[in-house]
Amino acid sequence: MRAGPAALAALALAAPVAGCGGGEPRGATVLAASSLAGAFTALAPDARMSFAGSDRLAFQVEQGAPADVIATADPAILRRLAGRGLVGPPRVFARNRLVVVVPRANPAGVRTVGDLARPGVAVVVGDPGVPVGAYAREALRRLGIAGPVLANVVSEETDAAAVAAKVALGEADAGIVYRTDARPVAARVRVVPVPARAQPQIAYAAAVVTRPPVRPDGEAFLRRLTGPEGRAVLRRHGFAAP
Repeated sequence: MRAGPAALAALALAAPVAGCGGGEPRGATVLAASSLAGAFTALAPDARMSFAGSDRLAFQVEQGAPADVIATADPAILRRLAGRGLVGPPRVFARNRLVVVVPRANPAGVRTVGDLARPGVAVVVGDPGVPVGAYAREALRRLGIAGPVLANVVSEETDAAAVAAKVALGEADAGIVYRTDARPVAARVRVVPVPARAQPQIAYAAAVVTRPPVRPDGEAFLRRLTGPEGRAVLRRHGFAAP
């Protein structure tokens, strides 16, 4: 069963706002991974933005959704789109890490990632088709606990924000998310680190959508995102430099 609150929150953040034209990035229409919502709205608050799981964003571009830029949590997604001529060259602009989040009361007593393998611990992860779900499974495989942890999964969500929301609402004992997605719910969750040896290489990339009409707003947004201002905003929101 999929959670609705996080999706509704993402839609609220993504409410379109009339932008200005010309080369200003605030006129861009941007499709971005849900984990980028806070950083992107801070970077360009007047841009038109829509946040969702990276796989959904790619599908929207494939279906011809009007957009100037797409930003995903997996560069491979953009490389596939670029190979079909749907977007320009992807540019990696940030990195992230995985963490485990548990409710503030931590009723299951989860102290380490290994505790997720204990029988009866209710775990939430991303769907295997979205980056956060794929990254979580990769980390669990590296730790040798994928089988027992995945046996405890009670819900697979469409993006990291939905995983964090489930845990924050007390609907699960633990979830695996990006560390940046733990920040908005910090008052309601505790963070359990994922060991460095298990961390996947999590990179975010963006590209200009090449479906006509191609506007200058997309390139302007990318310049701002990859420039000093973008790096500063991303750092404030917990992302690492590429």
